[in-house]
Amino acid sequence: MCLGVPGRIERIWTTEQGALAALADFVGEVRQVCLDYLPDLAVGDYVIVHAGYALTRLTEDSARETIAMMVDLGVIEAPAEGVR
Repeated sequence: MCLGVPGRIERIWTTEQGALAALADFVGEVRQVCLDYLPDLAVGDYVIVHAGYALTRLTEDSARETIAMMVDLGVIEAPAEGVR
C-alpha cells in the first residue's frame, strides 16, 4: 500500500515465528501486515502500512477523511457498501 491508504485492522494473531500479524482491510482489499512496530494495535484500529509493516496509527476520523479525499481525487475507487 505505497499510496498510504489507511487500513482497518480486522484480525490479529502471533505467527509461528513470533511476529505479531494482522489482516487489514484497505478499502475492500485485505492484506496481511506485520504489527511488530505497533504491538498495541487492536481490532478496529486504522493504520498506515509501508512494505508490509504498520508504521502509523490513525484515528477513525482521520482515516475516513483521508479515504474520502483519495476518492475525490480519483486515487482510489469509492468503497463498496459494507466496507468500512
